Amino acid sequence: MRFVYECCDCGAVYETDEVFYQCPSCAKDQDGNTFPKGNVIVKLNSDDLKQLVKKEHVSMYDFFPYPVVDADVYPVGGTPVARPKRLAKRYGLKNLICKLDSALPSGSFKDRASQLIAAQAFAHGQNKIALASTGNAGAAMSCAGAAYGLDIILFVPETAPINKLMQSVLYGATVVPVKGTYDDAFALSIAYTKEFGGINRNTAYNPMTIEGKKSVSIELFEQLGRSVPDVVYVPVGDGCIYAGVYKGFYDLKEAGLIEKVPHLVCAQSKQSNAISHAWRTGDFSNLNKATTRADSISVESPANGRMAVRYIKESEGWATEVEDEEILSAQLELAKDAGIFVEPAAACAWAACRADSAMLAERFGKDVRVCTLLTGTGFKDMAVFQGRVSIPQAIENSVEAVKKRFS
Repeated sequence: MRFVYECCDCGAVYETDEVFYQCPSCAKDQDGNTFPKGNVIVKLNSDDLKQLVKKEHVSMYDFFPYPVVDADVYPVGGTPVARPKRLAKRYGLKNLICKLDSALPSGSFKDRASQLIAAQAFAHGQNKIALASTGNAGAAMSCAGAAYGLDIILFVPETAPINKLMQSVLYGATVVPVKGTYDDAFALSIAYTKEFGGINRNTAYNPMTIEGKKSVSIELFEQLGRSVPDVVYVPVGDGCIYAGVYKGFYDLKEAGLIEKVPHLVCAQSKQSNAISHAWRTGDFSNLNKATTRADSISVESPANGRMAVRYIKESEGWATEVEDEEILSAQLELAKDAGIFVEPAAACAWAACRADSAMLAERFGKDVRVCTLLTGTGFKDMAVFQGRVSIPQAIENSVEAVKKRFS
């Protein structure tokens, strides 16, 4: 599908067949104290989009700017929609659904972006992809690299969760731990690409990450009988997933397949609330420190914060902040009462949804259709359960011990 790039900040339009990352004018206007500028939006050709209304069914590939080669080699998409009846009844949300993107190949939503980055690499004759990650994006890109035979160079802060780093090592990526923050790893990955070439996959820096992530919205549209929810809860750190969810619904609307974009809720921890704060106040200052236990959404300077705030407004959405204890409680509730095991970052979306449950019914009525986007499996971060959950002690191998245990 034909496309151009449009700067989210100044609106400048760039038409090029080369790999393009950021608006050169806005990207250099950085002070280091506020959200980055210069991220671009991939604008699909309007005439091409409108042709899709003629199709009986559409897939995410119909909306991609690059063709995906051998999609079944790295099968991204088609994740289940769960209808957790016990939770729906408890919180008065009878049309509650959960989109289980923890079922993707590497166990997280980030596979969606990585599939399109791989397609971008093939389209430009590249075999090497570099990025920075605290875990999930790196694991996803490493998984894609293993499937497609691409070389993945992954810069990570040395404090990243061991489970996620081990995934990337097992997939065969070149993992480079950095004695510093995610921002430090990010800068080094860009320096690497400039020095050694290849595609840079960094979140939001490469606009195709957002384009890949929009596929979840296209899927939901078809899975829900060519309709969309009224409200969608999205766990937010750097704002890239949020932007992707919005972009998918926006493209559906531009194609004439839906009438309006759902209300998109930015779910954040109060311990990492830069985007929520910016939406409420108009202040785009970086946080002094993000301390949330939900490591995947722990961000001080959100890479795509400005675009996310714009899309909160354009979707007539809002931001809901929750405490870390609410996130951890929501994680256990999903597991025990819905059979859904997710990492803390994903549980943030459910924590925000249940916190808003009374308001949702009051504002939109008891039939409101609510979707909670669950973005990563709980196996990504097992350390979070230390001191919270324990394995019971073994009993003796005897019937008497069983009687004693349950009497």
